[in-house]
Amino acid sequence: MKNNENTSHVQFDCARKERLGLPEAVFCEGKDTAIILSLLKEFNKETGKSILFTRLAPEIFYSFPKNIQESVSYHALSQTAFAFALSAHAAGKKVAIVSAGSADAKVAFEAGRTLEYLGIKHTIFEDCGVAGLWRIQKALPEIAKHDIVIAIAGLDGALISVLGGLVKAPLLAVPTSVGYGMAKNGESALSSMLISCSSGISVFNIDNGFGAACAAARILNMFIKD
Repeated sequence: MKNNENTSHVQFDCARKERLGLPEAVFCEGKDTAIILSLLKEFNKETGKSILFTRLAPEIFYSFPKNIQESVSYHALSQTAFAFALSAHAAGKKVAIVSAGSADAKVAFEAGRTLEYLGIKHTIFEDCGVAGLWRIQKALPEIAKHDIVIAIAGLDGALISVLGGLVKAPLLAVPTSVGYGMAKNGESALSSMLISCSSGISVFNIDNGFGAACAAARILNMFIKD
């Protein structure tokens, strides 16, 4: 893209999709609002170019002019935005996003919106925490129909160990920063997931729903024939 005074130090990895099978994305947290605004003017419905914006806080997005807000699809809970979804990815394959509780919704929907942008079918199963095992048991038959499972939980992160013993699909675990005191902003859930007795689990950084969704896309790339 053309450089200007607001984006002169933004260098897009334009060949990323061809190289990795995943397009460039914009992590908004910490960026100057002028840079974000400039990028939104570049990637929107009117220009016909779409890119995924993550960690775009509501107070920043809603400070922009109305025409900018209307030029993209914005989801306040997940703090994501994009102009339009990409073409269907790995048609026929789908991802389950399973969260322990509604307090984990921000991360679950970040993963879901990332998959939506990438053109990947997915289903979100909320409130499947292990404090009431009947919740996960009730959802399990539908979860098992999916090709990849992203499990999202805070507190002790026990959901991942339970799912790890019940489903055969690749399991991607995301600890969240939800919880009191010794939850340590997600560090306890992260440690719990890393030492899970269920084998073959991949664990991602705290609150990183975007990263787990991208990992799911990489796995699904294996099913795409050139």
